[in-house]
Amino acid sequence: MSAVDANVTHEKPQVRGSGLAALAFGSLPTLGVIAGAAWLIHIGGAAPGAHGLYSLAASALCVPLAVVAVLQLAYMVLQSLCYAAYRPHPLGDDASLPTVTVVIPAFNEGAMVRRSIGSIVAADYPREKLEIVVVDDGSRDDTFFHMERARAEHPGMVTLIHFAGNRGKRAGLAAGMRAARGEIIVTIDSDSEIDRMTLRQMVAPFQASPRVGAVAGRVVVLNRDSFIGSMLDVNYELAFDFSRAAQSAYGAVACCPGALSAFRRKAILPHLGAWMRQTFWGRPVNHGEDQALTNIVLRGGYDTVYQRHAVIRTLVPERYGQLCRMFLRWERSFVVEGFSFARFMFTRYRPANRVLPAVMFLLGNVRLVAFYAALLLLPLQLAERPELAPHYAIALVLSATVTALYHLRNHRNLRFVFGTVYAVYAFLLLQWILPWALVTVRDERWGTR
Repeated sequence: MSAVDANVTHEKPQVRGSGLAALAFGSLPTLGVIAGAAWLIHIGGAAPGAHGLYSLAASALCVPLAVVAVLQLAYMVLQSLCYAAYRPHPLGDDASLPTVTVVIPAFNEGAMVRRSIGSIVAADYPREKLEIVVVDDGSRDDTFFHMERARAEHPGMVTLIHFAGNRGKRAGLAAGMRAARGEIIVTIDSDSEIDRMTLRQMVAPFQASPRVGAVAGRVVVLNRDSFIGSMLDVNYELAFDFSRAAQSAYGAVACCPGALSAFRRKAILPHLGAWMRQTFWGRPVNHGEDQALTNIVLRGGYDTVYQRHAVIRTLVPERYGQLCRMFLRWERSFVVEGFSFARFMFTRYRPANRVLPAVMFLLGNVRLVAFYAALLLLPLQLAERPELAPHYAIALVLSATVTALYHLRNHRNLRFVFGTVYAVYAFLLLQWILPWALVTVRDERWGTR
């Protein structure tokens, strides 16, 4: 990834409204599905020789598409309702602020790691309750030099751990967590910067309830001046704000992201050994450390929640190959940790809120299976009815555009159009990643660079 100019302007996300406004904005993804389906129904009914709304169902090849539409609509309706119920935790009082350790694993990050450390030092958090542990995972560039400079600039706040060789991100996190003294352990990526109030926002849910075991922060794109960065800027709004806000409403955020997460120390420390030795089908698992930690917290009976106002700005891929490697890593983690969650989701792993996580998990995965079945049959369907091709394209664009309007909740600009562009880009160039992740799920290589 390329470096970002040090003078980059940070636009502060602004969340507007609540109650009915939240329901209205949260309904946009659902309305997007309805808009796309409505277009196809309209075209089917208007086709020459068509009989009402049943024209598209004339071919058995259309059935998988109808199933996908129904499943997607049901999934998005549930998500929208949960989203409308979400409220960020208010800031707690200063007297009850817990001690915090921020752990930063770094590998070949160069000067960016120093910026990450500097953003933590500049955070609005009592110095006597804050420590920073930075782990150099055997970098082959000048990363450790910049770490040492940061320690010299902020004496007494920064602890360095240096690996002679590369051991992987999971090992770096484990070393930092074992060295941590804070009640709350915050993990951030070394190519990211936090906002001034992020640490206070991250600990607020822990102050509010002892049932909270992990908190997911809000990830915002830092280098959004590139084409891919602009698309991901909008995509992250849905992935890191809408989806996690909906999951947080029932206390089961499925993945507290590696870019910015916080964990109750006592909820994860006893399990670090098993986490380090995790295997899948007899092979070591070196990817998906964030989702694995989230599952550990959930399995322990805790809630995992999302804190919208805790913001981190992170570098994202700027080239197609980098983007594919990132998504491939994420999808392998989705597969591995999906199996892990399935093993305990029907148990009494916590006293309440067990039904919705299971329902959303099952519905989401059945929806994916139906989508790929429809995708496989799409060439046969278009060969039979080639006149549908432009209408499917219009339905995709229409659905994506309505959904992308969600971006306007936080940003009053026209960048939401990149959400439409991303939908087309992903449909044409990224659909192979999940099937390939299934085939190569036992490949333990990290694959980021």
